Parts: sequence; structure tokens; C-alpha cells
Amino acid sequence: MLNPTRQQVLRLYKHLIKYGNHLKLTDKNYFLGRVRHEFRENRQLTSAQDIEFNFKRGETLLKKGRIL
Repeated sequence: MLNPTRQQVLRLYKHLIKYGNHLKLTDKNYFLGRVRHEFRENRQLTSAQDIEFNFKRGETLLKKGRIL
């Protein structure tokens, strides 16, 4: 897979925030804070493998509702 584009990453962020707003059994504030923190921490990634890994991690969370 090619590295995700900036637009794809921003779309993933937006979808994760929307997902977090609909959580019922999890602390929404914690989840949203964690998403924001992860995106800020990973903003400086330059390795293609690291970028792809973290992008897939976010997609997996949206699809399965959990991180493996």
C-alpha cells in the first residue's frame, strides 16, 4: 500500500472523532483526547512503515471498534 495522503489522514481523524462522539460504554473525553494525542504524536513521522502502520491502526479501530 502507498502512504496515505494528507486528505486520507484528515478523513480518518474526522471519522475517529465522529466515532468517539457516539461511544456509549467508553469515556468519550478520554477517547477523544487519546485520538488527538496520537495524531499530534505521530505528526512528525517520516518512516513510510510507521505512517502506514498507524494509519491501518486507525482504520482497524473504525472497522472493528477496537484496536488489536
